[in-house]
Amino acid sequence: MHTLKIVDLTVKTSDKTILNDFNLTINSNEIHVILGPNGTGKSTLSKVIMGETNYEIVKGKIIFDGKEINDLKTDERARLGIFLGMQMPTSIEGVTNADFLRTALHSKEGNNFNLMNFIKKMNNTCDLLKIDKSMIHRSVNKDFSGGERKKNEILQMYMLNPEMVLLDEIDSGLDMDSLKIIGEKVTEYYSEFKPGILLITHYQRLLDYIKPDFVHIMIDGSIIKTGDIRLVKLVEDNGYDHIKELV
Repeated sequence: MHTLKIVDLTVKTSDKTILNDFNLTINSNEIHVILGPNGTGKSTLSKVIMGETNYEIVKGKIIFDGKEINDLKTDERARLGIFLGMQMPTSIEGVTNADFLRTALHSKEGNNFNLMNFIKKMNNTCDLLKIDKSMIHRSVNKDFSGGERKKNEILQMYMLNPEMVLLDEIDSGLDMDSLKIIGEKVTEYYSEFKPGILLITHYQRLLDYIKPDFVHIMIDGSIIKTGDIRLVKLVEDNGYDHIKELV
């Protein structure tokens, strides 16, 4: 069992408070969804969990498996088993997907790393995600379409096999076919490996494929209401102002 616990977290950047006394606990074998309007701090949350240095933690703790990780670097958090699928994945020119993932896995597995197993898993995962295998020999995300970038994030998730998965608007910019593939493959990964998942999204359509255990409504840097999948329908029908009235 793995647990990510965020306790009374207040975060600011450029003297503006983004997260305000934020609290959330995610365990293995749980899917949590955060919904909320633009600018409420959803993406900031995922970046702060992964150690983005542009934000200042004013107070509070980020705890993974009982250990405070506030001061750990991003790569150290990743080695613990935390993964972030980014909203806007960056390009790394001159570094191929294969080199990137081989280096990451070798760093994680050390002497247990096996090159032939890596190649086999890479090829099988590309087939699973309907990714053209030529992508693994191209620079990371260089000249990729929006859909290719998002599929590449899920490829990384499968290859790195994390215990705690953060997916920040992994559905944005996808056509319906790509959305279906990503939604189904995230669900399959969850069913097989039982990680904790935090899914940040604007669009309820992704939840046609990924069924959450908990739905959180985030407003002004805090969770104001938690419920089950029925809360998604309530937001869809009535908007966030109605949710604020219920609190």
